[in-house]
Amino acid sequence: MELYDYFADTLQKELVPALGCTEPIAIAYASAVARDCLGDFPKKAILKVSGNILKNVKSVYVPNTNGMKGVDSACVVGIVGGDASLELEVLKSVTPNHIEKAKELLKNKFCSVKHLKSNEPLHIEVTVFNDEKSAEVELKGAHTRIVRKAINGNTVFKLDETQETQNKINCELKDIYDFACNVKLDDIKDVIERQIQYNTAICEEGLKNNYGQNIGKTILNTYGNDTKVRARALAAAGSDARMSGCSLPVVINSGSGNQGITVSVPVIEFAKKLKCSEEKLYRALVLSNLIAIHLKHGMGKLSAFCGVVSASCGTGAGITFLHTEDFDLISQTITNTVANVSGIVCDGAKGSCAAKIASCVDACILAHYLTMSKNTFKSGDGIVCKDIDSTLNGIMKIGKNAMKETDNEILNIMFSTYK
Repeated sequence: MELYDYFADTLQKELVPALGCTEPIAIAYASAVARDCLGDFPKKAILKVSGNILKNVKSVYVPNTNGMKGVDSACVVGIVGGDASLELEVLKSVTPNHIEKAKELLKNKFCSVKHLKSNEPLHIEVTVFNDEKSAEVELKGAHTRIVRKAINGNTVFKLDETQETQNKINCELKDIYDFACNVKLDDIKDVIERQIQYNTAICEEGLKNNYGQNIGKTILNTYGNDTKVRARALAAAGSDARMSGCSLPVVINSGSGNQGITVSVPVIEFAKKLKCSEEKLYRALVLSNLIAIHLKHGMGKLSAFCGVVSASCGTGAGITFLHTEDFDLISQTITNTVANVSGIVCDGAKGSCAAKIASCVDACILAHYLTMSKNTFKSGDGIVCKDIDSTLNGIMKIGKNAMKETDNEILNIMFSTYK
């Protein structure tokens, strides 16, 4: 596969709509698929989830459920009312009757939850039973990536993972930059327009009404209303809303709605200020999205390294691209972002994600202005390396390998308070 086709295909696959936080949605999706495999409504369910799934589900609302929380809630609602054909919008079809039925089943211990010990952070197994048979679905590595289905213990589907490995292509930042500058707009216009529409809408909703800790509103009410403040406030408000179960969809990045909001909305705000053309904005968003995806591909979907940090590297690059298409300056903005906020850890999906988004957007805006004033961190300043790709590779290694023990300790601390 040529790089051009690879990048265009990646945007189509990664920039998809999701309703609510994607980890409870992944549970609901796998559960709906398991119900469909059974061919009947089950009498009980067993849900097994990895530690990182539990970490990212325990503190957020299951979307479109009027405030239900928990891994068992996500599973049962998915079984009762989920439409698996909608994938990450699986709970779009849920009705008040479905919610009431799910609550009744939860009271009757319909679903039991077990810890799944796995080297894969994003790992879910759902088994459903009726009087005559069982159906099992295994989801692994990505939020809708079904790797196995079984009926009565007999495998009826197994994903060919060798084909996926063959389709992976190594690239450098300059490759992404060249694609953003030269891509035919018709090849990316639909996904970028949808991202602008959906993500702007949920961020404006987050500022309009009360959600979570109202991080976005607080920023706007405290610091004023200029573009730098609005970029932070809107992005945080979008997270306020989606972490609190808002039913509006988000176009995600790297499997995350928060990352999807971070890479897009601040860039959109700066484009408004600069009165950029539609084409300029689209190309800036292509750059922002692909940089974030590039970093997360090297780390994995779930890590103790906060994904909004990698997303904000893309955001900063997009903002600088709007001002100048100079590759070296764009690289410097990424370097300045990494040098600032690369130490932020992921302690699960919850309301404070909005505050982390605000911090990371603030950092990448500062990074941009440092770059434009000819101030850039140099090789040897902490984890800053001799060139941009070496710096990014170092970040990927930290996110994938070095954070494993940190992740275990975070999980231990979190689960000591999980009753």
